[in-house]
Order: sequence, then structure tokens, then C-alpha cells
Amino acid sequence: MEVDGEIKRHNSFTSPNRRTPIAKRAGRERCHSYHAQTAEQPKTNQLNPEIRLEVPKMSFRVVRSSKFRHVYGQALKREQCYDNIRVSKSSWDSTFCAVNPKFLAIIVESAGGGAFIVLPHNKVGRIPADHPLVGGHKGPVLDIAWCPHNDNVIASGSEDCVVKVWQIPDGGLSRTLTDPVVDLVYHQRRVGLVLWHPTAQNVLLTAGSDNQIAIWNVGTGEVLISLDCHPDLIYSACWNWTGSKLLTTCRDKKIRIIDPRKGEVEAEAIAHEGSKASRAIFLKHGLVFTTGFSRMSERQYSLRTPDALNEPIVTVEIDTSNGVMFPLYDPDTSLIYLCGKGDSVIRYFEVTPEPPFVHYINTFQTPDPQRGIGMMPKRGCDVATCEIAKFYRLNNSGLCQVVSMTVPRKSELFQEDLYPDTLSDEASLTADEWLAGEDAEPCTMSLKERALVVQGGYVSARGATQLHVTKKNALAAAKERDKDRSPTPAARRDDSHAGTPASATPPPAAAATAATAAIEKQLSDLVDEIRKLKSVIVKQENRIRALEALVKAPPSPAPAAPAAPAAPATPATPPPDQADDGLAPDEV
Repeated sequence: MEVDGEIKRHNSFTSPNRRTPIAKRAGRERCHSYHAQTAEQPKTNQLNPEIRLEVPKMSFRVVRSSKFRHVYGQALKREQCYDNIRVSKSSWDSTFCAVNPKFLAIIVESAGGGAFIVLPHNKVGRIPADHPLVGGHKGPVLDIAWCPHNDNVIASGSEDCVVKVWQIPDGGLSRTLTDPVVDLVYHQRRVGLVLWHPTAQNVLLTAGSDNQIAIWNVGTGEVLISLDCHPDLIYSACWNWTGSKLLTTCRDKKIRIIDPRKGEVEAEAIAHEGSKASRAIFLKHGLVFTTGFSRMSERQYSLRTPDALNEPIVTVEIDTSNGVMFPLYDPDTSLIYLCGKGDSVIRYFEVTPEPPFVHYINTFQTPDPQRGIGMMPKRGCDVATCEIAKFYRLNNSGLCQVVSMTVPRKSELFQEDLYPDTLSDEASLTADEWLAGEDAEPCTMSLKERALVVQGGYVSARGATQLHVTKKNALAAAKERDKDRSPTPAARRDDSHAGTPASATPPPAAAATAATAAIEKQLSDLVDEIRKLKSVIVKQENRIRALEALVKAPPSPAPAAPAAPAAPATPATPPPDQADDGLAPDEV
């Protein structure tokens, strides 16, 4: 309505006392009457009023029941984190971080070689720039791994083609450590992967850019098994729950399940079509979880069975980022945490027997991208606060941020459903037993009985165990192999049990003692010869220097000597044999 050139609204919209127009009022009444009829009486069939039509009920989706649906992540304050750490800038796809209940190890930038820093968990805050390092490598360190059976032993692989095993004292380092316990030299190119065996003592796996996998006995410093079944660079490796199988990913886009003691590839398949790096892990019950890229460079994960690697159970695309995703697995809760290099989020999923098998739970978001990440073992989590996982995120700014994953519970008592028996720090087998073909479940422990909540985690009641390395004599071992060479090991065992007397074979302890004494004698003789040679060299050097100085010195003119007065004539002295000094022939 237009009045004096102005457009005014209808009175029904401006005045609160005015009633709604008749058309709108009638429409509302019809709407209310329809809903009232629907709610009070069921509909009837218009053709046959006696037949009543039931109104279909709305179906509600039942929420999946899980005690981990409400897991949330919380970052600790900056004062409780580790700052001023020069994280390595290497482009190698590694986590750059390793954690155990005693120490935190981070690969750092170092001039003149490779190094990594080891910090006790109570040394938080700003780290001094001159903090002691572990620096014995001649090239950048690419990967590090703590021994699961000894919290003071760590292995490192580097671009100098050498794997070193270190013993860290309790309380951390007071000076830079350059002397390893043992050097493992086998690979011809850089070593980018080190992985300890889950059940066997002192068994270490290493993989290099020479496409070789070596399995070591660290206690003797020798290679137990070497595997040459990969045509290209090895991206990752993972043991199964008992350590009897090995799962690897390669640049040729294939994942392989290998029997390491036989050296046979049991199954292989193309996991992801993308050309970028992929990762694969064994789950506790034998399933295979992989992460990689699609043909369109979209990041994805998949779940497979070892019997049908070609047919994934489920494959899900996540996003289009280009960072490699590292799957971190918690076997106690069946949770998988996906942490991408360069991402600022941590996604976590739960694996269950019900479809869709891999259930998305939540995402932990941070403002800073992560350069590396490490996961604390379950025996290092704080059971008093229902902490089920703890992560150490490395930022580009030099901050190592601690993130705690917690299940919200009101009770302060020990939650047995959240903490089943977890992996302990004890080995189930020795290296020789595993090599002989034995398999065993990992040793477990109860956090309720053995855990001590000290600074937010479990501290082993055992003292620091020293790693002893006993190197074998290669020459003596070769002689023994030549002496005991037979067509088959079984025939050799049969001959030894059949007719060979017990006294014919010397006891192994006596033979080892004799061999050690012979080696020590040879070494002492060699040292004496070197010492004599050094003394001769020193004498010759001094003589040569004296002669050079004499030759280089300018000749000095001799002064004219004055004429000497004539000496008085002296009688000629007879020869000594003819001199008559009045002595007897037998006197002097």
C-alpha cells in the first residue's frame, strides 16, 4: 500500500494487536487439524473404510557400541613438552622419533655426520643447544628404533651404510656418545630401516637402498639371514604378532608376506596404484592394514587378509594430501592412528569384526604441521588418567609436542577393560631358538600388578641390562665348517649319534678357550711387531731431518788461521806394538 509516496507494510505485519489474515489463519487451522488427525486416529482406506492403514514408524539408526567412541586427544602445555630441538631436515620418509618408557630419541641436524638426541622423560622444557648427542655416524641418521626387551639399547641406521647399536646409561647422557656397542656392516648403500624382533632377544632387521634385508644377531654381531627378494627400494617392514612372518612394501607397488627363515615369498599383491610410498602393518589377529595412494594421488587405506591380498576387504579414500601416512597400531585396543607427514591432524580408527570393519572415531587437530611422530608403548601410559596412547609430535619450529589420548571415565580406579595384559619388556625366545624354527607368543604383563605410576608412566623394576656382544672368530668358524661339512645337516646329526665316541669331539667350551688364547697370542705378537716398526720409523725420520738440515745450511767461510810457531822436534814415536814401556807382556 502506497501513502504519500511511501510504501508501508500491511497492518497485520506491523501491529501486534491485529489478527492474522483470514487466508493464513485458515491454512494454519487445516495444518493443525491434519496433524491432530494423524496423531489421534489412524488413516482409513477411502475405497474400504473398514480397512485401517497403519502409519509407518520412523526408523532410527542404532549407534555402534564401543568404549572408544569418546576417545579425545589433548596436547600438554608447552612447559611439559620439549623445545629447541633441531629436527632433521632429511627428505627420507621416516618418523624421526622413537619413544620408550625411559627415553625419547629424536634424529637431529648435525654438522660433520649424523646424530640423534636422547632425553629422559623428566627433562622437559627448553633443551640447551650444547646438549650431548649420540653421534658416531659419518652420514645423516635415517632411522632409529628402541629395543623392546631392553629400554637402554637403541639401534640407528645411516647413510654411511652402517648400523650401530648403542647403550644409553640410566639418567641420560652426560657427554656426547661416539662409541657404539657394536657396528653392523653388511649393506652397500644407505640403511633407511631398522626394526627389532617382537619376541626373540637381540634379533634386529635392517633394510637398505641396495634392496637387501639383513637379519642380525646383535649379541654376536653376525648376519643370521639375508633376503634378496625385492627388485626395488624397500619402503617398510613389519613382523607379525609372533615374529614368524614378515610384511614388506616396495617401490614396485607390491606388498609381500615373507617367511624369513626359509627366505620364501608366500604371497604378494599390488596394494595401491599410486607411485608414492606406501606402508603396511600386521594386526594382532593376522589381518593386513595398508596405507598408500591411488592412481589419482588420493590417500587411502585398506584392510586385507593374508590369504587374499589381491582382494581388499575395504578400501577408503581419505584426502588428496601428498604426505606419507604412518599407521601406528595399538594391539590392546585395536585402534589404528594415521599420522601423515606434513599433516596437522591425527586420525584414529577402530578395527572390529563387524562391517565396515574399520570404523572412523575422531580426528585430533593441531595448528602446526608435524615433521615426525613417535608412539609410547602401552606400559609407558598413565593408567591413573585412563590414558590409552601418548604421541610425541615433532614440529618444524623445534617443538616436540606431547599428545595424550584419553578415554573419559569418572572413576579413578584401575579400568581393566581399557588395560588388558600388554607387551612386557621380556623376550620369549633367544636368537638361536628363533633361528632353529621355534615360535612363541610375546610375553605380556598386567599394568595393574606391575605398573608404577612415576612421572606419568610405567618404569621397569629391573635395572639397566648391559648389552654384551661376543664376536665369533671368522677364521675359526670357517675351519669348523670345513671340518664338519657333510651332504645334509640330518646326515651329520645321524653320524654324530651313530658311532662317533664322545671323546672324539672336544667340548665346545675348551675349544672356544683354546681359540681365544691363540687369537690373543697372535694379537700380542702383531702389536709387538708394530711397536718395533714404529720405533725404527721414528729413528729414520730423525736421521732424515738431521741430514736435510745439514744440506740446507749455507756453508760458512773459515777464518784465516795465523801462522803457528815452529814446533820443537820430537822424537819419532814407535808403533804401539813396538813401544818399550817397561811392562811385562801380561801387564796392561
